[in-house]
Amino acid sequence: MLFGDEHVRRYEETAGEVGHDWENGAPVLILTTKGRRTGKPHKFALIYQEHDGDYVVVASKGGADDHPGWYKNLAHDPDVEVQVRAEVFRARARTAGPDEKARLWPIMTKVWPAYDDYQRSTDRDIPVVVLERVG
Repeated sequence: MLFGDEHVRRYEETAGEVGHDWENGAPVLILTTKGRRTGKPHKFALIYQEHDGDYVVVASKGGADDHPGWYKNLAHDPDVEVQVRAEVFRARARTAGPDEKARLWPIMTKVWPAYDDYQRSTDRDIPVVVLERVG
């Protein structure tokens, strides 16, 4: 099972042939953000779903009480790079509002049911992030 930097490395080396289809068949993309302190690129392998031409990810951090670093980076700079299989493109990230999140959450829990467990394990409202292609 691939995790973390190794997951990103294998995904990029194989244009997603290795790493796109993850545990229980969950699809994974690579999100590149700019570090909020360093400005350097940081890459993360995240479960996603496509919805209305956008890509949706969940800032769950396994139900931890603090947001994941990649989500904090987005608050500082929402311009990101996304890789889905061999395709790499620029996108702008935004947090779904309450009504949109209510529509997207079931889509994400269908592919990764543990998101419901993660939300129950924390008082933090776990954000759903929409990645909108630009250009």
